[in-house]
Amino acid sequence: MNIHIIGGGNLGASVAIGIAKFSSNHEVTVTRRNISKIQHLEPLGITISTDNTHAIQEADIVILTVKPYQVDLVLSEILPVIKDKIIASAVTGLSTEALQNKIGQEHQAIRIMPNIAAQFGESATCISFHENNAAQGQKLVSLFADLGTAPVIDEKLMDAATVLAASGTAFALRYIRASMQAGIEIGFDWQTALEISAQTVKGAAKMLMEEQVHPEQLIDRVTTPQGCTIAGLSEMESHGFSSSIIRGIKAALKKIKG
Repeated sequence: MNIHIIGGGNLGASVAIGIAKFSSNHEVTVTRRNISKIQHLEPLGITISTDNTHAIQEADIVILTVKPYQVDLVLSEILPVIKDKIIASAVTGLSTEALQNKIGQEHQAIRIMPNIAAQFGESATCISFHENNAAQGQKLVSLFADLGTAPVIDEKLMDAATVLAASGTAFALRYIRASMQAGIEIGFDWQTALEISAQTVKGAAKMLMEEQVHPEQLIDRVTTPQGCTIAGLSEMESHGFSSSIIRGIKAALKKIKG
C-alpha cells in the first residue's frame, strides 16, 4: 500500500519507521513543516516533504498524526485534492464520527491510537471504526499488527486507550527509571541498573503475552513465604504503588475528556 503520514512528530515518525522496518511492500511518505526534523527517515526509503499534498492522490491510506488544533487546517489542504481515501486519525480526542463529518461520506474514517514503540515493532495500537468501514478498518488492523498488537475496540474506549497505550509508555518508563535509581542506591552503576531494570520489565511483559494469564499468577511464582519479594511488594503497596498508578491513569483520562 501507499501510506501518507501527515505530521512527522515523534508519533508519526515512529509509525513510519515501524512500517518501513516491519511491514512489507509499502511506500511511505511523511510530511512535516520543519523537514530537517525528519531527514533521518530518508535512508529507510521513506519519502519526506513539507507539502501535505505531496503525491497524496496515490495514497491508499492517509494517517493524521497532528495536534487537535491542526486538524481543520490540514483537512482544508488535502480534501480538495483527494478522492475516496481511508483517513486514519491518531488525533487525541477526535472521535470517528467527528472525523467522518469533517471529511464527508466520500472518504472512510478510522480511528487509531498507536504509541512510539511502533518503530521497534512493539506498539499497542488500538483501532476503532464504524461497521460500514469494516473492510477498510481491517487494512489498518493488518498494517499495525506488523508493528506490535492491534486490538479493535469500541469507539467509546478510544480516549481510555490513549491513556493506557500511549501515555502508558511514559508510565512504564517512569517505573523503570525508579527501579534504576533504586539499583544505583543498592550498588549498581546506572548503566547496569538500567539494563537489568529494562530487561526485567521486558521479560515480565513477554511472559504475560506468551502465557495469557493474570499477572498475579506470575507474581505467585516469584514470591515465597517470608521472602524478599513479598517484603518488597508489601512495602511498595503500603506507599500506594498500585493505587497511585490507577489514580494517575484516571487523572490522564479526565484531562482528555476535559
